[in-house]
Formats: sequence, structure tokens, C-alpha cells
Amino acid sequence: MPPRILVSAGEPSGDLHAARVVEALRHRWPDAVIDAFGGPALRAAGANVRFPMEAYTVMGFFETLTKLVPHLRLLRDLGAAFTRGDYDLTILVDYPGFNLRLAEAARRSGVRTLYYIAPQLWAWRPGRARRFAAAVDRMAVILPFEPRFFSSVGVEAEFVGHPLVERHWPSREEARTALGVPASERVLAVCPGSRGQEISRIWPVFRDAALRLLNEGACDRVLVAGTTAGSYPGGDRVTVHRGEAARVLAAADAALVKSGTTTLEAAMTGTPMVVAYLVHPLTAAIAKRVMTVRHVSLVNLVGEREVVPELLQHAASAETLVARVRPLLDPASPASQAQRRGLAEVRGRLGHPGAAERVAEIAAELLG
Repeated sequence: MPPRILVSAGEPSGDLHAARVVEALRHRWPDAVIDAFGGPALRAAGANVRFPMEAYTVMGFFETLTKLVPHLRLLRDLGAAFTRGDYDLTILVDYPGFNLRLAEAARRSGVRTLYYIAPQLWAWRPGRARRFAAAVDRMAVILPFEPRFFSSVGVEAEFVGHPLVERHWPSREEARTALGVPASERVLAVCPGSRGQEISRIWPVFRDAALRLLNEGACDRVLVAGTTAGSYPGGDRVTVHRGEAARVLAAADAALVKSGTTTLEAAMTGTPMVVAYLVHPLTAAIAKRVMTVRHVSLVNLVGEREVVPELLQHAASAETLVARVRPLLDPASPASQAQRRGLAEVRGRLGHPGAAERVAEIAAELLG
């Protein structure tokens, strides 16, 4: 009998990662029944998207509250499907608020569960990891230090490699040609994030630092990795590229980067960086009390040391950013060369292509 699998990915990035897993599952079991809570990428990969995520996924606190009842109905319907024995395995991709509850429903009905791309519980919610341990059979994780953490709370976790290593990363020459940047120019990349609230907090200090570097001649051009709807006031002397950040990073000699996945993208392009982050003071005070890790940037967490400078809250002033990024704009400087060596080490720790195939292999083991 072909396996019957439910895949749950409730937001766009999870939809893309889940789609690659479905392609690997289809290669292994062409006749498998694969139903999904997901979107267009899963549909294109050959899953039967019974529950389109567009009906459930929204942005904003109030809008999220309006989708609470539909999520509860979906959880009830899928729980009933588990009880009927409709599925042999469920593969849950990120989206922890919903997927953890779905894993618990599967466990109650004896359905095996594989969780791919774990929430960052190691940062500040280690206690919640025990709840995962009680609900999940296996985890496929994308950061090399995660198996150590999850095994400490009783979850069998396997590092399958980070999805970023699957992508094509443009060379400096490719990126500069595409963006129309001369090879001789010294370029600063500015990556202020993708969410409106993040951009509004960090853009002013990033902009002021970039303009100071332009005025003093430390760089010749500033490229901003912007979003389609992002607003960047006062940026008349910078170029906002509304597209993938990878091209902007690859074209740059150094970068100012908001903490997040973009720091790993900069590592993949080998671009030296200074990482900064600003949140509401109350949020910062709470985070300081509950955080369990020494670093906030993924680059430093993967490297297990300070590969790149981290400037948080009041430390992330324009003056300090300028002082830390200035030497990185010179590729021959000791600071730039040391960082490039560290970033190469980080890239090596992110694994090799084939994460989706490794997830499919774990699925086969769970299916027996």
C-alpha cells in the first residue's frame, strides 16, 4: 500500500520548504497519497492542498485573532482524520503555534510525526521543548547545534543541512553586473529587514550610518535591500533595490544587517557585516531575562563564537555602526579578512545540498 501522508505548512516560506520535501517523497513513492495544509508551491509539487493556507494566514495582531476560529476548526477536522486512520504519517514544517497542537492530535491517534525546521526554542523557551518531545517522533533540523539541544530534552533530532545551501549565490561580478555597479566602487549593503515594524525602528540608524560613510568617502555607493512595500525616508543618496537581498549582499564589500536569516545570507555570499537589532525597550528587557543563548545572530550561533559584531539596542548607534563597519569596507584590512575566514567556516557548518531528500529518508524510517 502506498503511504498516506499529511503535510502541514501554514505560511509562504514553509510552503516552499515543504514543496521540496514532497518532490522527494514523490520520487520515492509516486503513488503516495499526500494531502496538505499549504499553498501554491506544495500544489505545484504534487500535493493535494485540501486546506489552502491563504484562508488562514494573515499579518498583524488583530488580523491574526480573526483567524483563530478557522485554525481551531482546521485542527478539529485534522484531528478527526487522524482518529479515522486517514494518515500513516504527518510532516509538519515550521509554523509552531499550530503545528505543535497538530502533532499532539496525531500522537493521541497513534500517527507518527516528523517535524521539519524547528522553532528556535533554544533561544528562550527550552521548557516548551519538552512539550515537543512528548508530541513528536523525529525532528529534522537545519542548524548544526540543534540536535544537541533537542536531544537534551528527549527529542531525536537529525541535522539535515540548511536550505540556503541549495540556492545559487551570485558572485561579486555577477551581482555587480546585474545591478550596474562598477567593479572599482566600494559598496555598502544595508539590510534593514522585511517587516514594517522592524524597518521603521532600524532604518533611521542604518541610514544615518550609511550617509556618514558616504560623506567621509569610506564607500562610494549604498545599496539597500528593500521590500516591495517598504518605506525608506531620507534615502535620496542611496539606491533601494526591491528584490532579493542576495544580489545586494553579493555586490557589497561590507554590510549593515538586521539580525535574522539575512545574516546567514550574507555568510553565503561571504560579505563581512555588522549585525544590529532594535526592539521596544520593554521587549528588550523581557528578552534579556529569558534568553538562554550568548549571541543573537545566527552567524555567531552557528560559528559558536563572535564571528561578526553584534550591536543591540542603545549600542546600535550610528556612530558605533560607522566605527565597526568602516574597516570592513576595505577588503585588504585585517578585520575584513578575519571575518571572511570566519564566514567560510560558518558556510561549511551549514551542511550540504539534499536536505529534502534527507527528510524523505527519515519519513521512510518512520513508515517502516
